[in-house]
Amino acid sequence: MVILCLLLSFFAIAPTLMRDSLPQWWSDTFNPIQLGLDLQGGMHLVLGVDVDKAVESRIDTIIDQTETQLREKDIIFKRLERRQGDRLVVIVYDDEEGVKVDALMAEDYRSLEAETFSGSGGYIEKHFRLSDTEIENIKDYAVRQALETMRNRVDQFGVSEPTLQRQSGNRILIQLPGVEDPDRAIALLGKTARLEFKMVDETANLKDALAGKLPPGTQLLYERNVNQSTGAETETPLIVVDKTVLTGDLLSDANVRIDTRFNEPYVSIDFNAVGAKRFDQITAANVGKRMAIVLDDTIYSAPVIRERIAGGSAQISGSFTSQEATDLAIILRAGSLPAPVKILENRTVGPSLGHDSIAKGIKSIWVGAMLVVLAMVVYYQLSGIVAVIALSLNLVFITAMLSLFGATLTLPGLAGIVLTIGMAVDANVLIFERIREEVRLGRAPKIALESGYSKAFMTIIDANMTTLLAALVLFQFGTGPVRGFAVTLSIGIIASLFTAIFVSRVVFDLFLKGREVKRLSI
Repeated sequence: MVILCLLLSFFAIAPTLMRDSLPQWWSDTFNPIQLGLDLQGGMHLVLGVDVDKAVESRIDTIIDQTETQLREKDIIFKRLERRQGDRLVVIVYDDEEGVKVDALMAEDYRSLEAETFSGSGGYIEKHFRLSDTEIENIKDYAVRQALETMRNRVDQFGVSEPTLQRQSGNRILIQLPGVEDPDRAIALLGKTARLEFKMVDETANLKDALAGKLPPGTQLLYERNVNQSTGAETETPLIVVDKTVLTGDLLSDANVRIDTRFNEPYVSIDFNAVGAKRFDQITAANVGKRMAIVLDDTIYSAPVIRERIAGGSAQISGSFTSQEATDLAIILRAGSLPAPVKILENRTVGPSLGHDSIAKGIKSIWVGAMLVVLAMVVYYQLSGIVAVIALSLNLVFITAMLSLFGATLTLPGLAGIVLTIGMAVDANVLIFERIREEVRLGRAPKIALESGYSKAFMTIIDANMTTLLAALVLFQFGTGPVRGFAVTLSIGIIASLFTAIFVSRVVFDLFLKGREVKRLSI
C-alpha cells in the first residue's frame, strides 16, 4: 500500500515539477498544482453593484410594456413617466380613463402598489410604486445576476482558478491569478454592456439638440468613429428616439468576423427566436431609416435599413481592433450586467512578489523540517529516523493530494504546511513515549512496539479528529486566505495520520522482521 501511494504521488506531482518534459496524456490526467493570487500574481477586485439602477430599469421596462397595453386597449392617456426611481406615473385626461388604468395595473402588475393620485392643469396623475418586497427581490437578483455574468466573462477570458464571491453590501469579490493585462480585465469586467437598438430621429434639429433643446422622447448620443490611418477617435452627435426597439437580452451568440472588403474585424450577432422575429418586424417597418446600434450609451454604428432583414442576424462594426472586437463578443455572449458596477477596490499583485513569497514559504518549510528532524533524531535516536522517514513521505503525500484534489496553493496554505510539519511528528511522539513505558516495564522490543502503537492509537485519533473538524469548519465558512489555510491543514492532518500510524509501523516491522533485537534505540 505504501509503494502504491508513493507511485500515485509521483504521477500526481510530476506535472508540477516537470511540466514540459512529460507526454500529453500524463499532463491531461494529472493537473499541476494551481497557485493562488498571492503566489502567482494577479488582480484583486471588489466591485459594487448599483442596485438602484436595476430598480429604475425594471420601472422603465414596465413603462414600455404598459404603454403598449394602453394603446392596445384604447385607453386614452397623455404620457407615462418614472419618478423618484421606483415610481411609475400615468397621466390621463379624466376619471373614466383613470379607472381603466387602475384596473389594468391591478390585473397585470401586482408587484405595483397604487398610491394617492393627484391632478394639475386639468390632468389626473395615477401613481404606482414597487412594493418593498419586490424592490428587495430586484436588488438581490441584480447582484446574483451580476455575479453570474462576471463568472461567464471570466471563464471566456481564460483565467485559471478564479475566485468570484458575493459579499455583504451588494459587493462582489473577484480574484484573477496570473492576469498579465489588468487594464483589459477591468474593462472587460466593468463594462455594463447594455446593447440597444434605437431608431435615429432624422427630423430633429441637431443644432437645437446640441444647445440642450431636445424634442420630447429623444436623446442625444454620439457615434464613435476611428480614423484607420491616424488612429484618432472622433464623435458624431446623433439624435435617437428614446424608446429602445430591441435589446441585447435577445441575443443567442456573438462572434468576431473579418470584413473581406476592408480587412477589418466586426462582431456578428445572432438573435434567438423571439429576437429574430422582433428584428424582422422592426426592419420591415423602417426600411429607408437609420437604426443606431448602441452599447452603453455609445453608438457604434447607425446603418440605413435597406431592406427587411429576416433570419435574425446582424453585425456591429465600428473600426474595432482585433482585441476590441474579441472583448465585445465575449461581453455580449456572457450577457449584459443588470446594473452598472463600480470598482471599489483594485489591487494588483506582481509575479515577482509572488515568486518571492514562494521562495520564502519553501525556505520556511525547509527550516521547520530540519529543526523537527534534528529534534527527533537527537531525542529518539534511530527511532527518530523512522519518524523522519514518515515526515518526508508526509510532505510528498500532501503535495500529491493538492494536485489530485485540484486545490489552489496560497501563502496561508504554505503556512498550513509548515504547521502540519510540526504537528506531523506529534503522533510519533505519543507512540514513542508509550513504547518507552513498555520498555521500562521490561517488555520485549516487538511486544513493546505492538503495545505502544495499540495504546496510542485512540489518543492520536481523538487529538487529530478535533483539529480536522476545526479545519473543516474553517473551510466551510471561511473565505480567501482562511480557506487556503484550511485546505492544506486538512490534507496535512490526513496525511500525517497515515504516515505516523501506518508508514512508521511498516518501517519498524521491516526492520524487526527475522531479527532478534534485544534493545530498541528509542
